[in-house]
Amino acid sequence: MKINIKKLSIAAIFCAVAVVGSLFSFPVLGSKCAPVQHMVNIMCAVLLGPGYGLGAAFTASLIRNLLGLGSLMAFPGSMFGAVLCGIIYAKTKNILATLIGEVFGTAVLGGLCAYPVAIFLMGKSAADIAFYAYIVPFLISTAGGAVISAVIIYSLKKSGVLAGMQKTLNR
Repeated sequence: MKINIKKLSIAAIFCAVAVVGSLFSFPVLGSKCAPVQHMVNIMCAVLLGPGYGLGAAFTASLIRNLLGLGSLMAFPGSMFGAVLCGIIYAKTKNILATLIGEVFGTAVLGGLCAYPVAIFLMGKSAADIAFYAYIVPFLISTAGGAVISAVIIYSLKKSGVLAGMQKTLNR
C-alpha cells in the first residue's frame, strides 16, 4: 500500500478548513448546519478519492467535537456523504452525480443514521426528535455545501486548473 504524502497533506488542509469552517454554522431544527464540511467532502472526492475524504470527514468531526464546535451528529452528517460522493466520483468522474451523491449520502443516509446515534450516545430524549429533525437540517447544510463546491469545481474545471491539480495529486 502506497501512501501519497501530497494527498495526505491536502486532506489535512481540507480537514482544517472544515474545522475552521464549522465556526460559520447556523442552527436548523436542533442541528448545527455547517455547509463548509460538505464543500470539503466534495473537494476531497474530486481531488483525493473516497478514502481520504472519509478520513478527513472523520478527523474534522472528531476535532470539532473535541473543541466543542460540533455535536455527535457531525459524524453521520459528514462521513456518509464523503464516502458516497467519493465512490461516485471515482467510478463516474461526473461532477453533478458527485454533488447529488453528497446530498443524498448526507441528508438521507446520514440523517437516518443520526437516529441511532441520538438514541445510544445522546439519550432517549434527543432520539425522540432525531428521526424527524435531522434529515431536513442535513439536507439544508449539504445542499449549501454542494452549491459552494459546484461553483469552485466548475470554475477550476473551466480554467483548466482542476485537471492539473488531479494530475499532480495522482502521480
